[in-house]
Amino acid sequence: MTTPLEDYALLSDMRTAALVSKEGSIDWLCVPRFDSQAVFTALLGTEEHGHWTIEAPGGHVSSRRYIGDSFVLETTWTTPTGVATVTDFMPIDPGTQQYRFTDMMRVVHCLSGTVDIRTALRLRFDYGRATPYYRYWVNDPDENIGEILSVAGPDSLHLIGPYITLNEDSNAHLGEFTLQEGDQLEWVLTWFPSHLQIPSAPDYSKARDITRHTWESWAAGNTYTGEYQEEVKRSLLVLKALTDARTGGIVAAPTTSLPEEFGGQRNWDYRYVWLRDSAWTLEVLVESGFIARATDWRDWLLRAIAGDSKQLRIMYGLRGERHLPEFELDHLPGYEDSRPVRIGNGAAEQYQADVVGEVMIALETLRNAGIDDDEFSWDLQKSILAFQEEMFDAKDHGIWEMRSAPAYFTHGRAMMWAAFDRGIKAVENHGLTGPVERWRELREALRDEILTHGWNDQLQSFTQTYGSTAVDASLLQLAQVGFLPYTDPRMLATVDRIEKELLSDDGFLHRYPTGTGVDGIAGEEYPFLLCSFWLIEQYAHSGRLTEACEMMQRILAVSSDLGLLAEEYSPTNQRLAGNYPQAFSHLGLIRAAAAISHPETPVDPEASR
Repeated sequence: MTTPLEDYALLSDMRTAALVSKEGSIDWLCVPRFDSQAVFTALLGTEEHGHWTIEAPGGHVSSRRYIGDSFVLETTWTTPTGVATVTDFMPIDPGTQQYRFTDMMRVVHCLSGTVDIRTALRLRFDYGRATPYYRYWVNDPDENIGEILSVAGPDSLHLIGPYITLNEDSNAHLGEFTLQEGDQLEWVLTWFPSHLQIPSAPDYSKARDITRHTWESWAAGNTYTGEYQEEVKRSLLVLKALTDARTGGIVAAPTTSLPEEFGGQRNWDYRYVWLRDSAWTLEVLVESGFIARATDWRDWLLRAIAGDSKQLRIMYGLRGERHLPEFELDHLPGYEDSRPVRIGNGAAEQYQADVVGEVMIALETLRNAGIDDDEFSWDLQKSILAFQEEMFDAKDHGIWEMRSAPAYFTHGRAMMWAAFDRGIKAVENHGLTGPVERWRELREALRDEILTHGWNDQLQSFTQTYGSTAVDASLLQLAQVGFLPYTDPRMLATVDRIEKELLSDDGFLHRYPTGTGVDGIAGEEYPFLLCSFWLIEQYAHSGRLTEACEMMQRILAVSSDLGLLAEEYSPTNQRLAGNYPQAFSHLGLIRAAAAISHPETPVDPEASR
């Protein structure tokens, strides 16, 4: 039976991430990077494709929690004879995190009585296709401590801890132990390049304390004031967990191919750095007080785009890689039999007109927070605005990465307006230099165009694309970026139509109508949580605060017990869906919480013309 996504906990060392089920199975881990090949791939297949389970047979999980404001996970097992905890985490050492190999630490501690523990470890490299070569050592026969070295191509995994043996029938390493009160089992699994010597394992107690302190010290910098304090804090931590500590790149999610429709083919690889997603993430981090290292992402952006600004891409690899070819893994059945399982993302080759606007808004947020541009960063922004001008008349694939013919998407054109608007403000408010008169001409041309072709007077609504009759939840961003006030009659009319056509009977918002052929993909999809959060913002800023709060509670009620959100939610199945956890959803939560807490929105008279 497939494990529901909400039953998974996230572990992260800010270089990669793992998913651990409530029943103690690590079913997803890519090493050494978020976008590396997985060594535990049961999430997208079966146990045969790699997992690591620690459980108490005959018992049940009575509770689990993150210890403090960290990603140190504590799971409590209660059995008829005793109680034990399993502590899972990926060590972080701020002093060496750029050079340390990837570690996974799992510790079992018997709190009372007697508890039987069983573990099963199946190591499968290359997304479950490659069974490694093994070597074994017994370090301390009296303490039953041993080591296992597994090697497959460029990768090695080294396990040290209570000795477990290979079962030929299951081709898994199995171990059974009986613990008395006070007894403890400690395992450390370390990835390292196979051509290097086996590294020494970190000390458990020291690594746990340093890791927890690192997370909590970062979280303490949160300056958010308002409602939903704990939910916002956990969401900020998730965004941090999806940030590569070495490069500053922010991945959209740590997973691939978790379906937007169970059993369907809307399954995509999200382990890359979308300029849009990471720009929005940067905005909420800066607005929540995390300014000190905000330039890390700007510097990542500069490196990624350098030499490429006239061929700007919508997404890059963690180090700024530009080519992310998409292919399928036919040997994996997929989560909930949802195929294909995809690696890479063909959308990387698309032109999406909104991206420059999101980047310019994020960089304006940095300027307003007191982080000045240097010559290089401002030259880059002028360069991408020049790219935007070159692409002025080009149709695009839209924010949702439609795999059909390009079109003029109203949202994309409004974000182009925002791009030039932020360039103008950089000159007017921050003393920078640029072709501001030309940018003003382009801004005004876009405004006139959008109000003429993006607005359908007969329907009394903005539309998804010029000339169409469909609406799109992304139209809610027109107010967010200042194109129109939240209370403009045209926005309110569009919101009314969005509610009628995209709001499910259960009160969750879809992105756009599927099944019309506009996206070029077969099948349906579930409501999109980010869009639901956008609607909360709109409600809060247009005098519908009670409805905003009701919708907020509705979404929070479907998050995991650890406060994690996926990309979508299926009201019919009452389950989270799509890649998990999703940066989009968590940054949307933070923005929505801030809108509810501070609903007063100044109206820009210039914007309502």
